[in-house]
Amino acid sequence: MAPPIYKSETPWENGFREYDEIIDVRSPGEFVADHIPGAINFPVLSDEERAKVGTIYKQNSPFEARKIGAALVSRNISHHLEQYFLNKPKTYHPLIYCWRGGQRSNSFAHILNQIGWQTTLITGGYKTYRAHVRRSLAILPKKYHFKILCGYTGSAKTFLLNKMKEAGLQVIDLEAIANHRGSLLGQVWRDKPTLQPSQKWFESQLLQQLQPLDPAQPVWLESESNAIGNVHIPAAFWQSMGRSPCYEVEVPTAERVQWLLTEYPHLVNNPDELKRLLQYLIPTHSKNKVMSWFELIDANRWSAFVEAILTEHYDPAYRRSLPCHYSEPKHIFKLQNLQADSVNQFINELNNLLG
Repeated sequence: MAPPIYKSETPWENGFREYDEIIDVRSPGEFVADHIPGAINFPVLSDEERAKVGTIYKQNSPFEARKIGAALVSRNISHHLEQYFLNKPKTYHPLIYCWRGGQRSNSFAHILNQIGWQTTLITGGYKTYRAHVRRSLAILPKKYHFKILCGYTGSAKTFLLNKMKEAGLQVIDLEAIANHRGSLLGQVWRDKPTLQPSQKWFESQLLQQLQPLDPAQPVWLESESNAIGNVHIPAAFWQSMGRSPCYEVEVPTAERVQWLLTEYPHLVNNPDELKRLLQYLIPTHSKNKVMSWFELIDANRWSAFVEAILTEHYDPAYRRSLPCHYSEPKHIFKLQNLQADSVNQFINELNNLLG
């Protein structure tokens, strides 16, 4: 006799620990847009197949669509069984979901169940999970004590946050989750420009990082604006950041210039793309000012260009925006450089300040 198919409305309450794997049977496009972190995608319909079945359902006949869909789903599940599931033990217990806990997840669970594996479905599917994310991000930020690390562009705030994390402090790197450094020139490159996550996937990852943290201990964040590239920090989280104490790092301009040249080699190697982006600053600084930056770029005077754009654009913008979003810094950490000794001194000073 096949074991029963279980259902759960809140499988995340125990951190999914009772399940061997989380299986998302939606199409690859749906999966990329957002999914439960750690889930594996075994689509019962590809993006093209899903579109085809949907068109037939709306334009021709729901019955015809179900016949074609059943054939496609059966074939795809058979492929997944042969390629992945044959070596699973009898005790294997996956959690399975689709868009709203309907035919796709039920079809997959039924076949695994008939083989003899225990399966659990998320009641309401992905839509139930998405409601959980939105609800949690509206409530949880109020339970944590955020502390904000601020400083001029090029002060290596992300680098310092990572060092703080290595030292045992609680840190969330919002720019890493957003895959963006939070400015006009902040797109992340890996040989070529990379894409940011969807807003929903950004929020799923943010919740995944927030939940395990200890509310009794501070959580350090960088002084972002409410938008990091094309994604937005959820409203309740952003409001909590704005109410949090701010601590500033101060690094000499020459050190910041060298840091940025090290961190942004793709812009040095792609000057035409850099100039294309800088044109967006013409309404703010005038065409003559932006052309003066172009001249430094064309002359390969990279240190002079970085210093110019810092002192003429980024530094004034920081001084204007910080009081609009955050409180006056409670303490300023002065780093002579970004070498190991200075960073260790910063960590020690920070620990002493926090007690």
